[in-house]
Amino acid sequence: MIFKRRGSRLQRSYMVSYLLIFLIPLIVITIFIYQSAVKSLRTEIEQSNVNQLNQVRMTIDGRMTELRDIAIRMSYDNSLTRYMVKHPYYSSEAIRRLDQYRANSAIIDDLLLYFHNDSVIYSSEGLSGLNVVFGKTYKFNSWDQQQIKRDLNEIKYPLTRPADGVTVNSRQSSMLVHMVPIKPTDAYPYATVVYLINESRLTGMMDSVLSDFTGNSYIFDNNGHVLTANSHDAPATPLELGTLAELKSGIHSMELGGKQQSVVAVESQENGWTYVTTMPSDQFFSRIFHVQTLIVLIFALVALAGIPVALMLARRQYGPLRDLVEFAQSRNTGAGSSPVRQPVADPSMHNEWAWIRETLLHYRDQVGLQQPYVRHQCLLMLMKHGQPDDPETIRLIDGLGLRGEGLQYFVMIVSGDALATRAANTTAASNVELLDETVSPYLSLPDVLSEVALPELGAHLYGVEYSSSNRLALAVCWQPQKDPEQETSMCSIVEAVRELVRQHYGTVPTVGVGTSYAQLEMINQSFIEAATAMEYRVIGETSSVTYFNQPHQEEERSGSSQFWISNESLLKLSQSLKQGNIQVASHMIHTITAGVHAQSLPLPLMRCILFDLLNTVLRAASDAGLLGSLRDMPQVSAFETAEELEGQLQMLAIRICECAEHKQETEQVSLMDQIVAYVEEQYADYALSLEGMAQQFSISSSYLSRTFKEKTGVTFSQYIWQLRRDEVIRQITETDHPLKDIIVRVGYLDTANFIRKFKKEMGCTPGQYRKLHHGEEEQSALEIRDSIS
Repeated sequence: MIFKRRGSRLQRSYMVSYLLIFLIPLIVITIFIYQSAVKSLRTEIEQSNVNQLNQVRMTIDGRMTELRDIAIRMSYDNSLTRYMVKHPYYSSEAIRRLDQYRANSAIIDDLLLYFHNDSVIYSSEGLSGLNVVFGKTYKFNSWDQQQIKRDLNEIKYPLTRPADGVTVNSRQSSMLVHMVPIKPTDAYPYATVVYLINESRLTGMMDSVLSDFTGNSYIFDNNGHVLTANSHDAPATPLELGTLAELKSGIHSMELGGKQQSVVAVESQENGWTYVTTMPSDQFFSRIFHVQTLIVLIFALVALAGIPVALMLARRQYGPLRDLVEFAQSRNTGAGSSPVRQPVADPSMHNEWAWIRETLLHYRDQVGLQQPYVRHQCLLMLMKHGQPDDPETIRLIDGLGLRGEGLQYFVMIVSGDALATRAANTTAASNVELLDETVSPYLSLPDVLSEVALPELGAHLYGVEYSSSNRLALAVCWQPQKDPEQETSMCSIVEAVRELVRQHYGTVPTVGVGTSYAQLEMINQSFIEAATAMEYRVIGETSSVTYFNQPHQEEERSGSSQFWISNESLLKLSQSLKQGNIQVASHMIHTITAGVHAQSLPLPLMRCILFDLLNTVLRAASDAGLLGSLRDMPQVSAFETAEELEGQLQMLAIRICECAEHKQETEQVSLMDQIVAYVEEQYADYALSLEGMAQQFSISSSYLSRTFKEKTGVTFSQYIWQLRRDEVIRQITETDHPLKDIIVRVGYLDTANFIRKFKKEMGCTPGQYRKLHHGEEEQSALEIRDSIS
């Protein structure tokens, strides 16, 4: 365990803190014994007040900076635009986001969002009228409605109103109001973020930092107004407050309230506020010393009794924290744990709180990393196997909004071949290094089509990439209109998707569309039909749309009355076998054989027709590598009835689908192993990019990005960064080569950017890391030499 090996700084801090609780009062009493130390004691206390006041300033400045940062994040939050907060569907999300921002700061009591020239104001509790919020909920004594509205609409810069009496739901309180326009850097802000801060929170922070301070403390704004005051002594008069507000930073001595006072003032560079504390000077001389021997005796007795108690309490308080760290580390390193990167503490960090925080952030990142894959797998399972019976999966499906009264479902497959070609041409023309997948032109297509709402057509689409090629399957959930022409509505949805892709890429994709069904469990049928329709694109034009029932309709229009198994049925069966979808394959075999049997054909003609079905299955078996191992081949071909052939083909289809699924999984694992091995060999090539790897291995960029992350746990660019970083660490610790040459040699052309990233991750620059490592080596060498001598 890292903290056991190096010793816990936090545990030592606990022990020191508890010891100081006992020792500081004794030391102070001892200092007061000596008259000659009074002046020194006074200087020490005053300087302590300066430090504590500086700490108060930094603490409060930090809280106010947090409020400014929250306002900045809110200004860029798409959920908190004027349109989103007023939208009847998304308004609840906006309220939830406001509540999250309010929870981000412990200093505020409430957070309000007001859009200029509006009659309403938004809070984490919901939407309320401006007059209601500041007339009933928060009724200020000296801030009337007219002034409130003027301040909210006209404020250009962050403004803090001094503490004012306010009636909060019939309860009296004192609050400060901090207003920040958004965007804060914009000359023409469109809204104002209002923070309501209870005065006791500021005074409580001041008391917690100033500890046993017995004087008065004030905070003045840059106009000399008292924002808040915390009085432990007689309060100052208005004239004296004006004098205190004009003080410069430092220690001052003046008469206040008829008594000599020691005054400390600190000015903030962040917002221009002035922090002032006043303390009666006679406080320094009020402690009269007693007989030195008695004080020494008391000091010794209390120290002897207090030190064991302090150590015992420190160990007792540290025990639960130690158990929590041990539990977290046992979960990380225990058997069966997933092979993910463990959070590593900085070598100089012995603080368990910081380690626990890093661990929790790591777990949060891992959970966030798995969410898109869960959604991806849920959609894939739905398209390949239909609606499952698992309650947890059904809950995920309900979360996507796929089930509803009167809905219909179909699948459309979008081919990104033309888009990938255009993206490759654009990349080559721009001559830009695509090291990070976020700059790939094609990678945004799965994001664009991951979830699309078409309210005007009553449709909602959910996209998922289901193969290594540039193809996306879109599950379409739509509400049929009263128009009896259902195909017209489907065409409108398909064209809307193609138009959306055209707007992003300037070209339209090739699309295959399956049949629309009224049951969600039939969506796997539509998926296979859409894949079947894509096979017809070889006889059509590029960027065309092919509907599954289109070939069948063409046969009907041709007027052919001769019975034969339709090409679309055989192609749909072939696609289901290739995809490893046993449900659809079994359904198609039964449907075809039942259709042939229903024709009451002569046996020779029936056998001739069914041989097309048999050939389709045998071709799929050949593609799966099963043809040579079929010992029952004569029995399969020697059928006498359609039912007999159906039973034999059903068993053969099961074997083909199992083999197809296993083959797909094996190919994916083998391919990713090759890619990872290639990256580990070529990571020093500065031209190495996600797009280049995808083209080299003939897969899509988005598929490579997703599967690479599933394989390694990190993105493509992060993996390359880790390899280059580790190689730089090895070379700077084992060689004396110049740092710049090492960085360029590992494939990183921007040396300054590499150093910044290295420092952010490792806590020091590469040069400092080299010095630190060499220092440890020299120390080890000295120890070895001493042991030998």
